[in-house]
Amino acid sequence: MNAYLPSAARQDIEDILANLHHARRTGDLGRLALLVYWDVRKWARWAHRDALAQRASDLLTLQPHPDRATFLAMVDAIVEELERIHARQDCPVPGGGPPGSRPPGVPAGPTPA
Repeated sequence: MNAYLPSAARQDIEDILANLHHARRTGDLGRLALLVYWDVRKWARWAHRDALAQRASDLLTLQPHPDRATFLAMVDAIVEELERIHARQDCPVPGGGPPGSRPPGVPAGPTPA
């Protein structure tokens, strides 16, 4: 089931993206690695984005990268995926998110028993 991002998740992804953009702009490779491994991976697991969580983990746990450009290309791909998720404002959250949350424009209906 696709549901809109709950406000807390939306704020988290916005904060993560802002931190990633700042680290990328300043060329801080250590901070990029930390943000992807800890923040992106944690958020992706919470949002049930298992492939994204695995890519974030692989960025640091797999073999060393041949050069800076390769590492940055992998980070950029992860950032692009986060931006797509943020732009769509939806993610598969079991049960559709927190109790009472509904996508905009969806009227409240009876709750199935």
